[in-house]
Amino acid sequence: MTKRYCYACDLKEDAKLIAEYKAYHAEGKAWPEITKSIKDAGIVDMQIYLTGNRMFMIMEVDETFDAEKKVKMDADNTKVQEWENLMWNYQQELPWAKDGEKWIALEQIFQL
Repeated sequence: MTKRYCYACDLKEDAKLIAEYKAYHAEGKAWPEITKSIKDAGIVDMQIYLTGNRMFMIMEVDETFDAEKKVKMDADNTKVQEWENLMWNYQQELPWAKDGEKWIALEQIFQL
């Protein structure tokens, strides 16, 4: 059984930067250490969607996933930190984000 997490984040409103960001996320282009860290955390599927400069990330996780554990794993992984620092060149906080908050959890308001 999996559980779904959904998040939002903005990219900087610059067509060149958005194109570069998309190139980093094209099939087979994400660093292998990043995809490994995602899978090692119990994330079985992750998709990112883009409209304008707003992104939505949908994660399907297994029963081993723990969000706090993932944060610690990422903090201890120098390659993940390098990736995150690189991605901050393209990303920006949502207007209502707390200081340093990047991806904001979406609130589910409807389910069929």
